[in-house]
Amino acid sequence: MTEIRGYRQSDLDAMVSIWNEVVRGGIAFPQEEELDLPRSRQFFASQTHCGIAVEDGNVLGLYILHPNNIGRCGHIANSSYAVSSAARNKGVGRLLVEDSLTQAKAHGFHLLQFNAVVETNSAARHLYEKLGFMQLGTIPGGFRMPDGTYVNICPYYHEL
Repeated sequence: MTEIRGYRQSDLDAMVSIWNEVVRGGIAFPQEEELDLPRSRQFFASQTHCGIAVEDGNVLGLYILHPNNIGRCGHIANSSYAVSSAARNKGVGRLLVEDSLTQAKAHGFHLLQFNAVVETNSAARHLYEKLGFMQLGTIPGGFRMPDGTYVNICPYYHEL
């Protein structure tokens, strides 16, 4: 059974591996530079919350949760999710998103907003919509794919 819990320092190697797999894929995260272990310590520690999906001692996926903005918009959270390719299509992403909603509310956020969901990421978009996220619109050509073409991004939000 998959458990969602806060990350520990001992999880960092697996977290970095999964994060970098998504970065290398180039079709979901805006980052182009991979994390190394020293930088990952600061990166994950700087988040409001990092949750991981664990099954039989193996990290299957993770999410980061943090403010989407500052000051008068600081009540809106943002989150990113990474699931190992070996664990995809098994409900891990759903568990991570559900936990992030719970954690966002527990940390005092009022909304969870995704700024840049890639339009071609149909699995993520389907999941978000199934969980009650609303699409705010479409930003034409907002994401550069690995082949240099541009695809639309779709911001989403969920009230907590």
